[in-house]
Amino acid sequence: MNKYEVTVILSAKLEEEARAEVLERIKGYIVRYNGTVGETEEWGKKRLAYEIQRQTEGFYYLINFEGDSTTPNGLESELRIYEPVLRYLVVKKAA
Repeated sequence: MNKYEVTVILSAKLEEEARAEVLERIKGYIVRYNGTVGETEEWGKKRLAYEIQRQTEGFYYLINFEGDSTTPNGLESELRIYEPVLRYLVVKKAA
């Protein structure tokens, strides 16, 4: 199993309950693609470097997870079309 982390920027328009549901859904995607979810860090609401979908702020989250080599591709395919996610970045951690 490889170690990965995904940084996700969620829409600032989401309420707290909706953000929690979105995070649980993202964690479900990780599990669906043979991964195990580790620690999740909330970085809070931050100003974006540039406007995305007419928004200037977003909520940042970092999710650590482990998975096989197909887990990041499966996760990215789901996040790409998931509307509350403004941006995401999946990175493999150094061994």
